[in-house]
Amino acid sequence: MRLEGKIALVTGAASGIGAATARRLAAEGARVAIADLNEEGARAVAGELDGQAVLMDVTDTASVNAAVADVTETLGPIDVLVNNAGTDLFSFFVKTDPGLWDFVLGVNLRGTLAVTHAVLPGMQERRSGAIVNVASEAGRVGSQGSAVYSAAKAGVIGFTKAIAREAARYKVRVNAVAPGPIETPLLNAAPIVYGEVGERLKQGMIDATQLGRAGEPDEVAAAIVFLASEDASYITGQTLNVSGGLSMS
Repeated sequence: MRLEGKIALVTGAASGIGAATARRLAAEGARVAIADLNEEGARAVAGELDGQAVLMDVTDTASVNAAVADVTETLGPIDVLVNNAGTDLFSFFVKTDPGLWDFVLGVNLRGTLAVTHAVLPGMQERRSGAIVNVASEAGRVGSQGSAVYSAAKAGVIGFTKAIAREAARYKVRVNAVAPGPIETPLLNAAPIVYGEVGERLKQGMIDATQLGRAGEPDEVAAAIVFLASEDASYITGQTLNVSGGLSMS
């Protein structure tokens, strides 16, 4: 098992990519902390894995710091951090407002900064660790109806590169994955909220892939666990597309 004895923290892990990643990490031998605002969902996933459920609001620095301290006290120092928490409110940009900007940027970008800020000092002190940030192909190519989300995820990609440079001298690796359309509650919210327009947005993303289908959360989780493991020991500062060939840069 590639992560035997490691302690991992996954944010937004009550469902979707986060839950799939937690299961993959546990299967590789890690003890996993399941962080989410959805306490019931977090407890359900943690119960499957003999892990720890922890309440965390990534937009609230005090909540982040308290959750990280709780995990460290209960499980031990964090070896693997997966910044997965994310959300979107589908809307064409001209119909958005600063409240939406603050919310989407707060969860997707500022949340990634906050959790990394809480975990990275310990990794640097121990001179070991791996961080994987969940970005999005939207941050590479843009996604109509998700301009603010696209901006946030582009920020995550830039942040990943910068922190990889800063942390390398401490033997901490930092990478990202950029999923395309994945069968998650987030992707499937578009048709529910916007009806036919939302269905066209979803289908347009799927049609833009070379493989012609949506991905599954476990396909993203496999890439995340690879980047977190010693199999990727000479990889840092990279963003791995997991998108069925939606983009090839």
